[in-house]
Parts: sequence; structure tokens; C-alpha cells
Amino acid sequence: MMGGLDRENIWKLISIVELLIAGTVIVLDLFIPTIIILGIIAISLLIRKEKLQTLGFRKNSSWLNMVITILVLVVFWTLLHLSIFMPVLNHLTGTTQDLSAFENLKGNFNQLLFFLVLTWTLAAFGEEIVYRGYLQKRIQGLFEDTRTGIILAVGISSLLFGLAHTEQGTIGVILTFLDAIFFSLIKIHYENNLWAAIIAHGASNTIGLLGFFFLGPVYGLW
Repeated sequence: MMGGLDRENIWKLISIVELLIAGTVIVLDLFIPTIIILGIIAISLLIRKEKLQTLGFRKNSSWLNMVITILVLVVFWTLLHLSIFMPVLNHLTGTTQDLSAFENLKGNFNQLLFFLVLTWTLAAFGEEIVYRGYLQKRIQGLFEDTRTGIILAVGISSLLFGLAHTEQGTIGVILTFLDAIFFSLIKIHYENNLWAAIIAHGASNTIGLLGFFFLGPVYGLW
């Protein structure tokens, strides 16, 4: 019995170390944090003898229904951003989200293609594996998947996700924090299916990129 308890505590200690390293990489913005943490994930899965699927990649009985539902939810979420979150934050802070990274995107088809490829690979796929997959799984594992563990996993991973976007300013950090919670809730709704979060993330970014391509930066509806 003691041996079993010792092994369990050792794995929890390893998880804590992993989380501290990942959190440090994100907060200090080392190189490209997502890429570094994907490397950490590979090592973590290897020493645990786990497959990538354990991070939340699950089958769905109706992929088409899931995709359509998520797309509708993402459209409503985008409208909520534009009509409430962004304008309120703009007025409270006296600033707007820093979108200078996309300053050459309007009307630039090559830039649009570049960002779309980036958004469905490094952003949607890579970041969801890191934040809604790996980080949430490790945090929940510390609390044996209790409700408290789920709340902390969503809260901490979402905070780190927001901090990973400091280049977008204070408003960008808050908006991406809210996005992270939204993606997490969609994942949980579909029985912790990480594919649901990936689709939501990719669709949300795609709508934003297309809007910027045709209209330029949009900071809210009022």
C-alpha cells in the first residue's frame, strides 16, 4: 500500500515540476512557448508511456453535428466580443487591443493564407494540445479529477493562455483569457473532447482573420 502511495506522490511531484516549468516558459515568453511546451509534452508522455490521445483526442458519434454547433457558437461568441467585451474594455482602459502584428493583413491575400495556416496548426492544434489538453490534464490529475480540479484546471490554464498573448496589450490578455474559458467549456460539453476545442479555436481565429482581411482592425461595434 505504501509503495502505491509513494508512486502516486512521485507522479504528482513530477506533474508539479512540469507545470512550474511550463508556466515559467509562458510567463517569460521564452522563444515560442507553445513549441517549447510541445517538446515538454512529448517527454512527459514518453516517461509516462502514454499516447497523445490521452490528452483528450476522442471520437464523436456525429462529427458534422458537432462542427456545425461549434461554428454557430463561435459566431455568437464573436458577436459577444464585438458588442460587449471589447467596447466595455475599450472604455474602461482608454485603449484598444494591440493588433499591430496583423497590420499588413488587410487586402493582403498572401498574408491571409499565411495566418490561416498558422492559426490551424500552431494556434488551434498546438495551443489546444498545450492549454486545454496537457496543462488541464496535469492540473486535474493533482486533484484526482474532482470538481475543484476541473475549476482550477480551467482557471489556471486560461490565465496562462491570456498571459501568452501579452503582445496584444491588456485588452488582448483579457479577451484571450475569456476565449480560453469558452474553448474549455466547449471541450467539457463534448465529454472533454479536445477536437471540439481545436475546431472552436480555429474557427474563432479564422473569423477574426477574415474580418481583418476585408475590413481592417475592428475594436468593437460601439
